[in-house]
Amino acid sequence: MDQKTTIVCRCEDITMEEIRELIKKGCTTIDEIKRLSRCGMGPCQGRTCRPVVAQELSKTLNIPLSEVKMTTFRQPMKPVKLGAFLGGDEDDK
Repeated sequence: MDQKTTIVCRCEDITMEEIRELIKKGCTTIDEIKRLSRCGMGPCQGRTCRPVVAQELSKTLNIPLSEVKMTTFRQPMKPVKLGAFLGGDEDDK
């Protein structure tokens, strides 16, 4: 599989080539890439793709990985069953 077809975000079906194009167009943060591509907005909330995007930003922008600004986290930060919001059984929480 080549870099053009390498899937970075499985939830939203975003490829490495799409990420690289966004960086070429001026995106310098994970949040900018997320807003334009939906990368990291699927059910996993970026658990699998966020580190890959951060590494690509670090490499392309020639900055340490520690300097790549992380995305904004909003609640809920992990999947929650709908029943927990509706006062369901203790097993649902």
